[in-house]
Amino acid sequence: MSIILECVPNFSEGKDLSIVEKISIAVSSQRGVKLLDINADKDHHRSVITFIGEPKEVIKAALAAAEKALELIDIRYHSGIHPRIGVVDVVPFVPIRGISMKEAIKAACEFGLAFAERFQIPVFLYGEAARNEANRELANIRRGGIEGLKRRIEKGEIWPDFGPSLINERSGATITGARMPLIAYNINLDSSDLELAHRIARLVRERNGGFPGVRALGLYLASRGIVQVSMNITDFRLAPLVKVFEKVKAEASKAGVKVIESELVGLAPADALSPEVARDIQLKGFSPRMLIEHHLS
Repeated sequence: MSIILECVPNFSEGKDLSIVEKISIAVSSQRGVKLLDINADKDHHRSVITFIGEPKEVIKAALAAAEKALELIDIRYHSGIHPRIGVVDVVPFVPIRGISMKEAIKAACEFGLAFAERFQIPVFLYGEAARNEANRELANIRRGGIEGLKRRIEKGEIWPDFGPSLINERSGATITGARMPLIAYNINLDSSDLELAHRIARLVRERNGGFPGVRALGLYLASRGIVQVSMNITDFRLAPLVKVFEKVKAEASKAGVKVIESELVGLAPADALSPEVARDIQLKGFSPRMLIEHHLS
C-alpha cells in the first residue's frame, strides 16, 4: 500500500456493541482497506473507527459504514455527553503516506457529495476542506446541537455544502473534511466535581489561552461517577502529551483530586507516544497497536 489515506468516522452509538461491530464489519469487508482500531464509549455514547487504504477504497468503506450506521441508529433516541449533530457525526480524512492534503480534501468532498445524494442528509465541510472560515472548527458547526443547527439553517446563518437544507429527523446531519493527524485524549479524575473538570478544560484549551491546538471539554461519566477532561490535540509538537497531562494533574491536585488514568481514543503518531510517555501520563493499556506507524508495514 504505497498511498495511505486514513479515515476516522465517529458514529453516535457507544452502548450497543453489536451495532458498533456491524458498522466495523461494513468497513473490514471492503477490499483494499485495513481496519486499525475500534473505540466505543458508553458515556460519550459514541464510537470511533479507524481504517486506512487508498482513497477510492477508503471512500467506499466510509460510505458502507455510514449506510450501516444509518440503518441501525435513530438519532431521536440518542443521548450522550459528547456533542453531536447526527448518526454519522463526523468523517475526517487524514493524509498519512504518499498523499497530499489537497487529495485528502478531494476525498472528503467525494464522500460528502456521494453521501448527501445517496441518503438525502445535509453535509457540512470542515477543517482543511471548509469552504468558509466559520466552518473550519467542528464546534462552530455543532453549536447548539441538532436543534441549534436547525434554527441557524432556517435563519440563513449556516448552510450545508452538499444535500438538502432540511435536517433529517432520524439521522440528523453529517460533517466531513480533511485534517492532519490529531490525538483524541482523555484524562479521568478521581472526583465527581463537574465544575472542576470545566475549569481545568478552560485552562488547557487554546481558545482560553491554554495550549496551542488543544480543544477541551469537562465531562461527567455517569457509569463511573467521575469527571473527565476530554481533549483533541491537533499538534502534539506544540502541545506534548506529557505537558498537557502535567498541567491537568497539577490543577486537579490544587483541588485535592488525583488523576486516575488517561485514555487514547483511536491512534497516535509514534513521535507523540513512546512507552516512556505512556508511563508518565498514566495511559491506560498502552500497546504498540496504539501507534499509527505500527500498522503501516
